[in-house]
Order: sequence, then structure tokens, then C-alpha cells
Amino acid sequence: MNVSEQRERKPRADVQRNRAALLETAQRHFLQHGVGTSLEAVAKEAGVGPGTLYRHFPTREALLAAVLQTRSEELVARRADIEQMGDAGEALEQWLRAMEEYFSAFSGLPDPLMAAAQAQDPDNPLTIPCDIFIAATDKYVEAAQSTGQVRASVRGYDLFLAACSIAWIKGNGADEESLDRLRTLLASGYRLRDEKA
Repeated sequence: MNVSEQRERKPRADVQRNRAALLETAQRHFLQHGVGTSLEAVAKEAGVGPGTLYRHFPTREALLAAVLQTRSEELVARRADIEQMGDAGEALEQWLRAMEEYFSAFSGLPDPLMAAAQAQDPDNPLTIPCDIFIAATDKYVEAAQSTGQVRASVRGYDLFLAACSIAWIKGNGADEESLDRLRTLLASGYRLRDEKA
């Protein structure tokens, strides 16, 4: 290896280290203080300057999207379990619950997610994960519609927003009993019941 190759590799390692430190620190700050935490405090604790943070993550949404990506393994595993369910209606309910829990990870998280989903701004780094969530929800909705368990008018986008809303309510201190009643109300709105029952 020549000197120029060594010089090229060292910054790459530093860049990766800085990025990893920023993600780890940001996740801790989001958990403790919510998504509105001070980004300058994140940079300081990670041992880098604000300029380094903004070179890696130009916006709060970019940092948040990257942190959410690092936390997606559990959700991917949960979805794999849901895919094995034989009841499409139950699979949809479990997926909504999985999204709700994921969206409850940090205080204030539902707000930027709903904003990204509604604006559909291609420059917002949260738009792509929201689109993925909505597409997955559409898949569960369509499967449940095909078995006559969900109303034909329901869309994945609607239930994505509903999961965000329940996560927001949960993040603002609602007790589990109230949340269960809300989930029941939500299900009664999208479920298609047998009229003869």
C-alpha cells in the first residue's frame, strides 16, 4: 500500500467513525429528549463539530431517518412473523400495532412522519420510509379486503395515519386502557362485519 492509498483510507475510517458516533448519540438523545432535541448537543456529545454533523445529516429529518433505519431490525423480524399468520384481518391488526409501537420509539416522532407522508416531498428523507410503511399497510389491507374482512373504501395511507395518531396519543400520556378503546374504535371503522351477525 502506498502513502496516497493510506491517506485515502484514513479519512474514510474517520468518516465512518464520526457517522456511527453521531447515530448512537442521536438515538440516545431522541430517547431521552424526543425528536426535538438539540442537534448541537448531539454533535458535542459525539465529539464532533456541528459542521461535521450537518455534512453527514444536512437536516434533522435526515438524522432521524438514519436513526430509524438502525432501529428497523426488530420491526423487520416482527413483520416476518406477521407474514406467517393465516388470518389476514389479524395480520393487519398486528401490523398496525407494530407500526404504532415503532412510531412510539421517540417522543414527537409521529409529527414529522405524518408531515412527510402528507407532503410527499422527495427531498425529505422521511418520505421514503413513510412510503414503505404505507405500501406495506396497503398489502395487508388488500389481503384483508380479499377475504371480506376490511371495507373496500379503506386505504393503507388511512391506517398509516391512524397508527401515527395512536402513537402520538400514547406519547402524550394516554393510559393503556384508553389506547385499547381507541384501537377497538379504529378496528370497528375499517373492519367489515357480517351484517347477519
